[in-house]
Amino acid sequence: MQISTTANPAPVDDARLAEILANPGFGQHFTDHMLTVEWTPEDGWHAARIEPYGPLTLDPATAVLHYAQETFEGMKAYRHDDGSVWTFRPDQNAARMVRSSQRLAFPELPVDDFVACVDALVEADQRWVPDNASGGGEGEKSLYLRPFMFASEVFLGVRPAQHVTFMVIASPAGAYFKGGIKPVNLWLSETFTRAGRGGMGAAKTGGNYAASLAAQREAIEQGCDQVVFLDDQEFRYIEELGGMNLFFVHADGHIVTPETGTILEGITRASIIELAGKLGHAVEERKFSIDEWRDGVASGEITEAFACGTAAVVTPVGELRSPHGTTPAPASTELTMQIREALVGMQFGRAEDTFGWMHRVV
Repeated sequence: MQISTTANPAPVDDARLAEILANPGFGQHFTDHMLTVEWTPEDGWHAARIEPYGPLTLDPATAVLHYAQETFEGMKAYRHDDGSVWTFRPDQNAARMVRSSQRLAFPELPVDDFVACVDALVEADQRWVPDNASGGGEGEKSLYLRPFMFASEVFLGVRPAQHVTFMVIASPAGAYFKGGIKPVNLWLSETFTRAGRGGMGAAKTGGNYAASLAAQREAIEQGCDQVVFLDDQEFRYIEELGGMNLFFVHADGHIVTPETGTILEGITRASIIELAGKLGHAVEERKFSIDEWRDGVASGEITEAFACGTAAVVTPVGELRSPHGTTPAPASTELTMQIREALVGMQFGRAEDTFGWMHRVV
């Protein structure tokens, strides 16, 4: 894919950029450029370009505003101590976007083109990738990357759009945990479900996340960090959190994670399954009930529980709260932290990448 570049004539100056990177937060500041590619049935993917970051102008009848035909990805670029910049398994994000596109009736952006587009924006805005080697950071700053695709055709009518736009934007991100890793307390939703069989739960699409917001608001009102969703058939089996996947460590060392099909196939989740196996811990993907969680913690059979996702990487699970009471946090976080340190070490170049997961951009 040929990508043209129009440099931003007024990039953020070095002094202001230093202030931003010292305390970037999450999703608050955006880089100097954005990447855009368009698709039509006649021309396929075309007009790939990097240009100054700025607002989009959309007709009120743009299809995505009415029918929510949209997909997105979340990934990061990491600066290593030698100044090089890397991404983590970008081909897997690309492959997942292909699967999401199939579910949303979108054209498929080839994996190689997806990776090339992300690489091109990271290279153009490489000065925005934070340096963790010095300067008082928590050691886990990165450049968050948001590739997304939306129905940009102007029409009203329920059918797949005939004009599609793919874009990549980027935002520097601070460490997810400030002041040390803290277990997340979870609220069990007994009112809402996230997805059902044959639905869009396995697609990374905006509507999937919109479906989680009312339950997430309920969790916050109950003093919890995230919400746990159950299946839509029996309201018994654990699915996922509002934005993370779950793992349960048992006393004999084996790990259980809820099976996919109606939940998102997380890149971090897939990586943990491989990594845990290499560490000698078999991972079982199967249905896992809320009663098994409660009883397992009470008996000591479940020794650890943790959640994972792009932003937090891995975090211990604390209490599980519901209208029927509280299940305390499991006793240990030892394996949780071992897995987290292994993944973070690879991503930031502090540990050997024995899987070949890191992709050098700069």
